[in-house]
Amino acid sequence: MTYIAKPKFHHPGLKKNELGYTHRDYEGKISTLCAGCGHDSITASIIEACYELSIEPHRVAKISGIGCSSKTPDYFLGNSHGFNSVHGRMPSVLTGANLANRDLIYLGVSGDGDSASIGFGQFAHSIRRGVNMTYIVENNGVYGLTKGQFSATADRGSKSKKGVTNTDNAIDLVAIALQLGATFVARSFSGDKTQLVPLIAAAIRHKGASFIDVISPCIAFNNHAGSTKSFDYVREHNDAVNRLDVLVGRDPIAVDYAPGTVQLVEQHDGSRIALRKIDADYDPHDRLGAMTFLQKHAAKGQIVTGLLYVDPEAEDLHEHLNTVETPLNTLEADTLCPGSAVLDKINASLR
Repeated sequence: MTYIAKPKFHHPGLKKNELGYTHRDYEGKISTLCAGCGHDSITASIIEACYELSIEPHRVAKISGIGCSSKTPDYFLGNSHGFNSVHGRMPSVLTGANLANRDLIYLGVSGDGDSASIGFGQFAHSIRRGVNMTYIVENNGVYGLTKGQFSATADRGSKSKKGVTNTDNAIDLVAIALQLGATFVARSFSGDKTQLVPLIAAAIRHKGASFIDVISPCIAFNNHAGSTKSFDYVREHNDAVNRLDVLVGRDPIAVDYAPGTVQLVEQHDGSRIALRKIDADYDPHDRLGAMTFLQKHAAKGQIVTGLLYVDPEAEDLHEHLNTVETPLNTLEADTLCPGSAVLDKINASLR
């Protein structure tokens, strides 16, 4: 329970990263979610990714909305900044925080009900504006906090725990993110930590709007025969387009690669993403191709996972708005108010 504090004692033998932190330093409170919830697996992957990247916890701002998924930021990075907003409004809060302080690393955690229903417009505008963030949707296809009604991402024809068939078409948030111009788009499965951890790490390193849709089965209401968001269904219908490793542009990292072609993707900040190709015809730099690939496999009932699209030359909202390098929340009064002469010059230019 969250009211039970974790012991502060760290075993002296725990492995440490470059900053001297252990996994415990990236943890939060004890989870109150159902035992076996896929969301807890995503939490573990976020902890692992931040540990491997040697991120200082106080440099992270984690922001969420309302729902089971939006409770999870309480369970990781306990020493970071955090803000739990209202239902569906996480993207707007994150955008405002990012504009005020560009020096923080922004993690937006949401759910399919939070982002694909009441927050759909909020999600769309944050993606199209290119906010520098890692936007993670923990997607289980139901409203877990209100007894398992279908969410907007539930597939048409899928069945609820009570046997009701969903007659509405599903919203594919990955397809929407691609259409809106996200520069890093991926999908994964909460039960595949090998794939999910490097995807999260790569998304954090990417400069621009990074979006990851994670299928995360709800064991209470959506883990039964007939559900397309269950553990068994996703495992049986998962089609991974690539395998991913992240090579951070600092000290060399030794990686044991499986046989196959390796493609290095140069990032704007100098870091690299190494893709081990599985599908020889798949190009992660082709936005239109990614959209077509998704639709083709969705028609077959297959769930495409992996890094679907990345733009190595991405720009973020600050570049679009041409803001100053100094975070806005640290600008002094003389910079913000340069005097009447400057104001007169601006007014004259508008006449």
